[in-house]
Amino acid sequence: MTNEGLWQQVLALDGQGTAQRAGCRYIAEPAGYVITLLNNEYEVSLSDKRVLSTPQGSKPVEFLEELCILAYLINARDLPLAGKLVKAQDLPSGQFFFRGLHSLPTEKIEKAFGRRPEALLEIAEQFDAEKCEFGDASIRLDVLPRVPITIIIWRQCEQFGTRASILFDRTAAVHMPLDALGAAVNLAVEKMSKAAGGMAKQ
Repeated sequence: MTNEGLWQQVLALDGQGTAQRAGCRYIAEPAGYVITLLNNEYEVSLSDKRVLSTPQGSKPVEFLEELCILAYLINARDLPLAGKLVKAQDLPSGQFFFRGLHSLPTEKIEKAFGRRPEALLEIAEQFDAEKCEFGDASIRLDVLPRVPITIIIWRQCEQFGTRASILFDRTAAVHMPLDALGAAVNLAVEKMSKAAGGMAKQ
Protein backbone atom coordinates (compact mmCIF):
# COMPACT_ATOMS: atom_id res chain seq x y z
CA MET A 1 0.00 0.00 0.00
CA THR A 2 1.42 3.39 -1.01
CA ASN A 3 0.41 7.03 -1.07
CA GLU A 4 1.56 7.54 -4.67
CA GLY A 5 -1.64 9.32 -5.72
CA LEU A 6 -1.26 11.81 -2.88
CA TRP A 7 2.40 12.38 -3.75
CA GLN A 8 1.49 13.31 -7.31
CA GLN A 9 -0.92 15.93 -6.01
CA VAL A 10 1.63 17.31 -3.55
CA LEU A 11 4.31 17.59 -6.24
CA ALA A 12 1.96 19.75 -8.33
CA LEU A 13 1.40 22.28 -5.53
CA ASP A 14 2.90 25.75 -5.27
CA GLY A 15 5.41 25.52 -2.43
CA GLN A 16 5.09 28.90 -0.76
CA GLY A 17 1.32 28.99 -1.22
CA THR A 18 0.96 25.53 0.29
CA ALA A 19 3.08 26.46 3.31
CA GLN A 20 0.89 29.53 3.87
CA ARG A 21 -2.31 27.47 3.63
CA ALA A 22 -1.05 24.67 5.83
CA GLY A 23 0.70 26.77 8.47
CA CYS A 24 4.03 25.05 7.90
CA ARG A 25 7.46 25.95 6.44
CA TYR A 26 8.57 25.58 2.81
CA ILE A 27 12.21 24.91 1.95
CA ALA A 28 13.21 25.79 -1.61
CA GLU A 29 16.49 23.86 -1.83
CA PRO A 30 16.18 20.94 -1.65
CA ALA A 31 12.45 21.38 -2.16
CA GLY A 32 10.23 20.27 0.68
CA TYR A 33 8.23 21.21 3.76
CA VAL A 34 8.77 21.09 7.50
CA ILE A 35 5.51 20.39 9.31
CA THR A 36 4.45 19.51 12.84
CA LEU A 37 2.32 16.44 13.52
CA LEU A 38 1.45 15.71 17.15
CA ASN A 39 4.25 17.95 18.44
CA ASN A 40 6.90 16.23 16.31
CA GLU A 41 8.57 17.83 13.31
CA TYR A 42 8.57 16.03 9.97
CA GLU A 43 10.43 16.81 6.77
CA VAL A 44 8.55 16.26 3.51
CA SER A 45 11.19 15.67 0.84
CA LEU A 46 9.79 16.31 -2.63
CA SER A 47 12.85 15.13 -4.55
CA ASP A 48 12.60 11.51 -3.38
CA LYS A 49 8.97 11.54 -2.18
CA ARG A 50 9.68 10.68 1.43
CA VAL A 51 8.43 11.94 4.77
CA LEU A 52 11.08 11.78 7.46
CA SER A 53 10.83 12.23 11.21
CA THR A 54 13.40 14.97 11.82
CA PRO A 55 14.46 14.04 15.39
CA GLN A 56 15.69 10.71 14.01
CA GLY A 57 17.28 12.37 11.00
CA SER A 58 16.47 9.95 8.20
CA LYS A 59 13.91 7.60 9.74
CA PRO A 60 10.98 7.01 7.32
CA VAL A 61 7.57 7.39 8.91
CA GLU A 62 4.63 5.02 9.13
CA PHE A 63 2.07 4.84 6.31
CA LEU A 64 -0.63 6.62 8.34
CA GLU A 65 1.68 9.47 9.34
CA GLU A 66 2.60 10.02 5.69
CA LEU A 67 -1.05 9.82 4.59
CA CYS A 68 -2.17 12.40 7.15
CA ILE A 69 0.59 14.86 6.29
CA LEU A 70 0.14 14.60 2.53
CA ALA A 71 -3.66 14.84 2.68
CA TYR A 72 -3.34 17.88 4.91
CA LEU A 73 -0.85 19.64 2.60
CA ILE A 74 -3.21 19.11 -0.33
CA ASN A 75 -6.40 20.27 1.37
CA ALA A 76 -5.51 22.77 4.12
CA ARG A 77 -6.92 26.27 3.83
CA ASP A 78 -5.66 29.54 5.29
CA LEU A 79 -8.65 30.01 7.58
CA PRO A 80 -8.96 30.88 11.27
CA LEU A 81 -10.46 28.34 13.65
CA ALA A 82 -14.21 28.71 14.12
CA GLY A 83 -13.85 28.32 17.89
CA LYS A 84 -16.92 26.06 17.96
CA LEU A 85 -16.53 22.42 18.99
CA VAL A 86 -18.59 19.80 17.18
CA LYS A 87 -18.93 16.03 17.18
CA ALA A 88 -17.63 14.03 14.21
CA GLN A 89 -21.21 13.38 13.12
CA ASP A 90 -21.81 17.14 12.87
CA LEU A 91 -19.05 17.65 10.29
CA PRO A 92 -20.23 17.71 6.65
CA SER A 93 -21.13 14.07 5.75
CA GLY A 94 -19.79 13.01 9.15
CA GLN A 95 -23.01 11.26 10.18
CA PHE A 96 -22.55 8.86 7.26
CA PHE A 97 -18.80 8.35 7.51
CA PHE A 98 -17.94 8.07 11.21
CA ARG A 99 -19.69 4.79 12.01
CA GLY A 100 -18.93 1.07 11.85
CA LEU A 101 -15.32 0.52 10.86
CA HIS A 102 -14.80 4.28 10.70
CA SER A 103 -16.06 5.00 14.21
CA LEU A 104 -13.73 7.14 16.30
CA PRO A 105 -11.53 5.24 18.81
CA THR A 106 -13.28 6.41 21.98
CA GLU A 107 -13.08 2.89 23.46
CA LYS A 108 -9.27 3.05 23.32
CA ILE A 109 -9.37 6.31 25.26
CA GLU A 110 -11.71 4.80 27.84
CA LYS A 111 -9.41 1.80 28.24
CA ALA A 112 -6.26 3.92 28.54
CA PHE A 113 -7.59 6.69 30.81
CA GLY A 114 -10.94 5.58 32.24
CA ARG A 115 -9.63 4.34 35.57
CA ARG A 116 -7.37 7.35 36.04
CA PRO A 117 -8.51 10.36 33.97
CA GLU A 118 -5.76 12.51 35.45
CA ALA A 119 -3.28 10.46 33.40
CA LEU A 120 -4.63 12.28 30.35
CA LEU A 121 -3.47 15.56 31.90
CA GLU A 122 -0.12 14.06 32.88
CA ILE A 123 0.78 13.17 29.29
CA ALA A 124 -0.49 16.49 27.91
CA GLU A 125 2.95 18.09 28.11
CA GLN A 126 4.48 15.39 25.90
CA PHE A 127 2.14 16.47 23.09
CA ASP A 128 2.18 20.20 23.89
CA ALA A 129 -1.54 19.88 24.57
CA GLU A 130 -3.66 22.44 26.39
CA LYS A 131 -5.65 21.35 29.43
CA CYS A 132 -9.38 22.05 29.22
CA GLU A 133 -12.24 22.14 31.74
CA PHE A 134 -14.58 19.49 30.32
CA GLY A 135 -15.50 16.19 32.00
CA ASP A 136 -13.17 14.70 34.61
CA ALA A 137 -10.17 15.43 32.38
CA SER A 138 -9.80 16.97 28.93
CA ILE A 139 -7.15 18.34 26.60
CA ARG A 140 -6.95 20.26 23.33
CA LEU A 141 -4.37 18.69 21.07
CA ASP A 142 -3.04 20.04 17.76
CA VAL A 143 -2.86 17.01 15.48
CA LEU A 144 -1.73 19.25 12.61
CA PRO A 145 -1.24 23.05 12.54
CA ARG A 146 -4.88 23.86 11.68
CA VAL A 147 -6.52 20.68 13.03
CA PRO A 148 -6.97 20.63 16.82
CA ILE A 149 -9.02 17.95 18.54
CA THR A 150 -10.47 18.02 22.05
CA ILE A 151 -10.44 14.77 24.03
CA ILE A 152 -12.70 14.41 27.06
CA ILE A 153 -12.91 11.57 29.57
CA TRP A 154 -15.52 10.96 32.28
CA ARG A 155 -14.75 8.62 35.18
CA GLN A 156 -17.06 5.69 35.88
CA CYS A 157 -19.83 6.52 38.35
CA GLU A 158 -22.95 4.84 39.74
CA GLN A 159 -25.12 5.91 36.81
CA PHE A 160 -22.66 5.58 33.92
CA GLY A 161 -19.59 3.66 32.89
CA THR A 162 -16.41 5.33 31.72
CA ARG A 163 -17.11 7.62 28.77
CA ALA A 164 -14.88 9.43 26.29
CA SER A 165 -15.59 11.97 23.61
CA ILE A 166 -13.57 13.44 20.73
CA LEU A 167 -14.59 16.85 19.44
CA PHE A 168 -13.39 18.90 16.47
CA ASP A 169 -13.28 22.55 15.55
CA ARG A 170 -16.08 23.14 13.06
CA THR A 171 -13.49 23.83 10.32
CA ALA A 172 -11.77 20.41 10.59
CA ALA A 173 -13.28 18.90 7.44
CA VAL A 174 -12.16 21.93 5.42
CA HIS A 175 -8.52 20.97 5.96
CA MET A 176 -8.69 17.20 5.53
CA PRO A 177 -11.03 14.66 3.90
CA LEU A 178 -12.89 12.60 6.47
CA ASP A 179 -10.88 9.41 5.92
CA ALA A 180 -7.60 11.26 6.56
CA LEU A 181 -9.13 13.08 9.52
CA GLY A 182 -10.18 9.75 11.02
CA ALA A 183 -6.69 8.36 10.40
CA ALA A 184 -5.17 11.38 12.17
CA VAL A 185 -7.39 10.83 15.21
CA ASN A 186 -6.50 7.13 15.33
CA LEU A 187 -2.81 8.04 15.13
CA ALA A 188 -3.17 10.54 17.97
CA VAL A 189 -5.05 8.13 20.23
CA GLU A 190 -2.56 5.33 19.54
CA LYS A 191 0.41 7.53 20.49
CA MET A 192 -1.35 8.85 23.58
CA SER A 193 -2.30 5.35 24.73
CA LYS A 194 1.32 4.24 24.36
CA ALA A 195 2.48 7.27 26.34
CA ALA A 196 -0.01 6.46 29.10
CA GLY A 197 1.10 2.83 29.14
CA GLY A 198 4.74 3.85 29.38
CA MET A 199 3.97 6.21 32.25
CA ALA A 200 2.07 3.48 34.13
CA LYS A 201 5.17 1.23 34.01
CA GLN A 202 7.43 3.86 35.56
